[in-house]
Amino acid sequence: MTGIKKLFTLLTVCAAVVSASAAAGVTPFPPSFKTQIISTNGAKIFVRVGGHGPAVVLLHGFGETGDMWQPLAAQLVANHTVIVPDLRGMGLSDHPAGGYDKKNEARDIAGVLDALQVGQVDVVGHDIGNMVAYAFVAEQPGRVTHLVLMDAPLPGVGPWDEILKSPLLWHFRFGGPDMERLVKGRERIYLDRFWNEFSADPKHFDEASRQHYARLYARPGAMHSGFEQFHAFDQDVIDNHAYLEKGPLTMPVLAIGGAASFGATMATVAQAAASDVTGLVIPGSGHWLMEEQPEPTVKAIVAFLH
Repeated sequence: MTGIKKLFTLLTVCAAVVSASAAAGVTPFPPSFKTQIISTNGAKIFVRVGGHGPAVVLLHGFGETGDMWQPLAAQLVANHTVIVPDLRGMGLSDHPAGGYDKKNEARDIAGVLDALQVGQVDVVGHDIGNMVAYAFVAEQPGRVTHLVLMDAPLPGVGPWDEILKSPLLWHFRFGGPDMERLVKGRERIYLDRFWNEFSADPKHFDEASRQHYARLYARPGAMHSGFEQFHAFDQDVIDNHAYLEKGPLTMPVLAIGGAASFGATMATVAQAAASDVTGLVIPGSGHWLMEEQPEPTVKAIVAFLH
């Protein structure tokens, strides 16, 4: 297949999934946002871009895609350039065989920003997106003006070893061919476990969103890539220890935890890596802050970035 045919096929798939997401009831991004595929660092990264002004990049986590950021993007686009990629191996980005250590994924993000001719940027991360965000900032601290970390640990940073003892985190070591066979065709069952157990109230992660994300994670190679995000944690620990040896991050950091999830521990994690940390706990929320308590979460982030 020629390069043009491959690109046409990928764009056709993207259009079909976007159309399906609208049918499922997932709120679309404002019409000013445009989508494109940026080839960088050995991966094709699907990116949504909208607005004008200071740039902010929003990095999602496992069980979701960049679609999770719609409530925040809709607010920020009034006076920011908002950049929302799907991480390597997730959503509508492609599924390279490797490169799922967060240091490498941070280079994906750097490549996206370079292609868009964006220099200085604010960075907002959630879940796996936290880990990519930290690696990006640690690699290029002079490029980042503000950092927001939301409800997930950083491998090897602060209380990481204690966090690993939680029985809720058995999925960190789950994966491999046998596990992939068990999950194949049952992606919704596997993902429901995350959406239910990590919510303060599972009803806040609505059915339309569940259908949308389950369909994306059922695409060929998607669940394998998702497992690889976790399998890379051992390498992430090594890389993060090297970052920590260089000293703490100095830009302002907002560390947000859901009251029924990481809570104040999110600030503890951030304080182990940065010197200027503001902690915030969102009442009535578990891990899925943008679904469970979008209004206070968006309000806090918008205020911090201004």
